[in-house]
Amino acid sequence: MRKNNRKLSDLRPIEIIPDFIKNSDSSCLVKFGETQVVCTASVDTFLPRWLVGSGKGWVTAEYGMLPRSTHERMRREASLGKIGGRTSEIQRLIGRSLRSVVDMSLLGERVITIDCDVLNADGGTRTASITGGFVALKKCVNTLLKKKEIHKNPIKQHVAAISCGLINTKVYLDLDFDEDSKADVDANFVITEDESLVEIQVTAEKRIFKDKDLNEMITASKLAIKNLIHIQKFILEK
Repeated sequence: MRKNNRKLSDLRPIEIIPDFIKNSDSSCLVKFGETQVVCTASVDTFLPRWLVGSGKGWVTAEYGMLPRSTHERMRREASLGKIGGRTSEIQRLIGRSLRSVVDMSLLGERVITIDCDVLNADGGTRTASITGGFVALKKCVNTLLKKKEIHKNPIKQHVAAISCGLINTKVYLDLDFDEDSKADVDANFVITEDESLVEIQVTAEKRIFKDKDLNEMITASKLAIKNLIHIQKFILEK
């Protein structure tokens, strides 16, 4: 049994609080247990040069962690004068994941930036960012439709993400920090509503793994994604 009497296939308590930041075009606070991420969406008509005149839009993402989102204070990357490799990799992952379910030709010549700021980190910050980031994106698109700034919904389907891992040959879903640090195999899955795979990140941390291990993790993750998308829809419909 895991912390809080979780079974291996159980997710942590999930909560998505919409309209958390009033100044943004849309926002939410997403909680996966003790992991908390603020996701905001901002619309801009300043396009990348290579998109000007194309009639198409773009969705991108930025990611960051507050200095005391972890047990020891992290230095702000702005004070270091550069974005770290981990941050760059995560924000590119978030952007790719959200773009996978958007028809850019229906977005018009505008950019939607999803900012994901980690308030408290206890494992799975990138997967929480994708799951909450989609809610912020969808709420933003709904507003554009309501204002008739766009005329067709560019979002093709929902997308969410979940962490998974192997500990002592067993599949664990939604790892917290302690579990992540002792996992033999660490993985993140980004999956759409129709169960298509957007991205798989799997690393053999302490031992190599077999095809059957990967298949078990994919099966478990798809079930988790169904649950997460159900929560997304409930929040968006409410």
